[in-house]
Amino acid sequence: MKVRIDWTYKSPKNKVVQFLSEELEASEALIIAQDLERTGRTKRLQFADRHNSNWSIKELKNYVKEVETEPHDVIVYYDGGFDRHSKRAGLGCAVYFKQNGKDYRLRKNVVVDEIDSNNEAEYAALSMAVQEIELLGVHHLPVRFIGDSRTVVNQMSGEWAVLEHSLAKWADRIDQRLENIGIRPEYEFVPRKENAEADRLATQALGETMIESLIDLNADN
Repeated sequence: MKVRIDWTYKSPKNKVVQFLSEELEASEALIIAQDLERTGRTKRLQFADRHNSNWSIKELKNYVKEVETEPHDVIVYYDGGFDRHSKRAGLGCAVYFKQNGKDYRLRKNVVVDEIDSNNEAEYAALSMAVQEIELLGVHHLPVRFIGDSRTVVNQMSGEWAVLEHSLAKWADRIDQRLENIGIRPEYEFVPRKENAEADRLATQALGETMIESLIDLNADN
């Protein structure tokens, strides 16, 4: 989780000035905050996350300690490929996360039937990705979901209305699942070339090449 340090400084002549830092990883923000406290000029110090929730130093320390042993700093790339002739879709996702001081990557793809459009394939891919992070045990954290469908990203983030009934059903199911596990989604659009890994997994699924792997990205270092 990233936070901003909200520090209120008090000078020897009782001049009070408020400073708000750039976004920092929670663990890094704690180190800097402890340095600030050592100045002896702190009137108030707290942290603000992206959802405008405030955290005390004690609360943030407890959070960092708890999440270290669980999957956190989760970034999800997802993509859906659609074959209009067979009404089949290949779904792919790549999930990057940290746990116990290590970096991991999960890759998964599946092929599904009875899909009616490319947009529905993209929603199905996002739904699969949410299922995978739930199986990993990710909960009550912000998660970045990155895809190359502007429609899905804008609809899921609330920028666009979901007018098609079939897509609205997917969106509702995804929202409900995220709410159930306490995930605060952050949706991000990227061009297809920046989503190449998930795109390749989706294409491989349509070609009946199934992949499911979990690797420690630090293993060869």
